[in-house]
Amino acid sequence: MEQLTQFAPFLLMFVVIYFFMIRPQQKRAKDEKSFESALKVGDKIVTKSGLHGKVAELAETTIVVETMAGKLKMERSAISMEMSAALAKK
Repeated sequence: MEQLTQFAPFLLMFVVIYFFMIRPQQKRAKDEKSFESALKVGDKIVTKSGLHGKVAELAETTIVVETMAGKLKMERSAISMEMSAALAKK
């Protein structure tokens, strides 16, 4: 019984770390993955570096973004989920 009470603070600390750090990060990664897979041609997007554009072409892991300067080919993971959602609300 004494061993259980000695490990209780460590167990409690692990549970707190899991629910406040690990679980939200996993949820955010899952949401970003579903956002990337839901992109379609014509969507207005913002990249993580701040480029605004419209999806011109889609491939398995890459995307062609049409900007005012021309077309750019980049990875799907470079699209910012938060900024694109804010742009869609406007």
